[in-house]
Amino acid sequence: MTKPSFVSRRRREASVVCAIAGLAACSVGPNYVRPPLETPSAYKEAQGWKQAEPRDEQSRGNWWEVFNDPQLDALVTQVAITNQTIKAAEARVREAQALTQQARAAFFPIVTANASATRSSSRAGTGIGTGVGSTAGSSGGVRNNYNVALDINWEIDLWGRVRRTVEASEATAEASAADLESAKLSAQAQLAEDYFLLRAQDAQVRLLNDTVAAYERSLQLTRNQYAVGVVGRADVAQAETQLKSTQAQAIDATVQRAQLEHAIAILIGKPPAEFSLAAETVPTVFPVIPVELPSELLERRPDIAAAERRAAAANAQIGVAESAFFPSLTLSATGGFQSSVLSQLFSLPSRFWSLGPALAQVIFDAGLRRAQTAQAIATYDENVANYRQTVLTGFQEVEDNLAALKILEQEAAVQDEAVKAARESLAIVLNQYRAGTANYLAVVVIQAAALNNERTAISILGRRLTASVALIKALGGGWKEAPAAAADGEPGRRG
Repeated sequence: MTKPSFVSRRRREASVVCAIAGLAACSVGPNYVRPPLETPSAYKEAQGWKQAEPRDEQSRGNWWEVFNDPQLDALVTQVAITNQTIKAAEARVREAQALTQQARAAFFPIVTANASATRSSSRAGTGIGTGVGSTAGSSGGVRNNYNVALDINWEIDLWGRVRRTVEASEATAEASAADLESAKLSAQAQLAEDYFLLRAQDAQVRLLNDTVAAYERSLQLTRNQYAVGVVGRADVAQAETQLKSTQAQAIDATVQRAQLEHAIAILIGKPPAEFSLAAETVPTVFPVIPVELPSELLERRPDIAAAERRAAAANAQIGVAESAFFPSLTLSATGGFQSSVLSQLFSLPSRFWSLGPALAQVIFDAGLRRAQTAQAIATYDENVANYRQTVLTGFQEVEDNLAALKILEQEAAVQDEAVKAARESLAIVLNQYRAGTANYLAVVVIQAAALNNERTAISILGRRLTASVALIKALGGGWKEAPAAAADGEPGRRG
C-alpha cells in the first residue's frame, strides 16, 4: 500500500466518523422555551409584585417559628421525619432519579459476554449437528463445540431520541423533587392550621366551661329566690334550660378538638392512640407580613416549579415521538473463539469476528407514529395549561389570604368592642335582676348574647392564625427580612 492511498483511506474514515458525529449532534423536536404567562403587574390586595418564576430550590427556613410557639415548633419539626406522605414523595424522587440514570445508559454501547459448550451427534450424510472441526463427507458421530465471544451493540443517537428521552427524564426528576418540597410545605402548613384550630377549640371549651360554672351559680340564685317566693317557677326552668344547653355545647366542642388532635397525630406519623396534646391558651402572636412583599416569595412556590418542569418533560417527549420518523442506525460487533477441541479454543485459528452497521426504517405503520406525535403534542399543551393554571391559582391564594387577613383584623377590632359592650350589658342586667327590677328572661337573653360574642371573638382569632399560615404557604413557605439599605442605595423594605 502506498503512502497516498493510506492517507486517502484515513481521510475517508475520518470523514465518515465526522459525518456520524454531526448527525448524532442533531435533535428532532422543538427546543423547550418556558411558556409565557399573562401576569398582573401588581396584586389587587398588595403592591410590589412582579412576574413569578419558580425558585423552589431556595431555602424556606423554619417559617413556623414566627408564631413563637415552642409546642408548634416541636410538632412541625417532626413532619419532615415521620410523615408517611412525605416519605412516599421522597421515594418518588429516588424513582425518578433512577429512571434518569436508565435513560442516560442508552448513550453507551451494550457489551455482552457469551460462553457455551455443546455436544451433539448426527447420522452420516445428514449434515445435522456439524460444527467447527467437522469436514464434508464425514461419517457423522459425536461433535463438540466450544464458544467464547463478546457482542457489542450500539445504537447511534442520530436524531436525538436518547437525548430527548434523557431531557424528559431529568425534567421529570426535577418535578418530583419539587413535588417533595410541595408535600413538605403542605404537611407543615396543614399541621400548623390544625394546631391553631385546636388551640382555638381549647379556648372555646374553656369559655363554655367557665360559662357553665357561672350558669350554675345563676341557677342556684334563682332557686333560692324561688324558695322565698321572689320569682316564679318559670325563671327556674329557664335557668335550668340555659345551663343544660351550654353544658351540651361544651361537650360538643370537645368532639372537634379530639378530631383535630387525631389529625395532628397522623401528620407526624403516629397513631392517634399514642398522641395527645394538653390544653393550652390560644396564641395571639401574628407574623408581621408587609403590604409590599418581595416577588421571591411567590417565585419559590414548589407546585409552580413542578408544573413548569412537567411542561418541559412533555416538550422533550415530542422530540422522542418525532424521532421515530427517521431511520435508526446500530453498530454491531462480535468477536471471540470457537473450536471443537477445548485445548485449541484460544488458539489463533479459532478466532472469529464480525463488524458492521444496521440501518432500520419503518415503512408502514398505519399512522402509528403520526398518532404518537399528536399525543405528545396534546400532552404538552395539557401540561402548559396546567402550569398556567397553577400560577393563576397561586395568585388567587395570595390575594385571598391577604384580603382575609386585612378584613379579619378589622372584624376582630369590631368584635372586641362587641365583647366589651356585651360584658357591660350583662353586668348591668345581673345587678338589676338581683335587685328585682329585671326578670330572668332579660338575663338569659343578655347572657346568650355575651356568650355568642365571646365565641365569635375566639373564632375570628383562630381564623386569623390559620389565614396567616395559609398566606405563608401561598407565598412558598416564608420570607426573610430585607437589609437596612438596598444594593442600589434605595431604602430597604421589609419582606
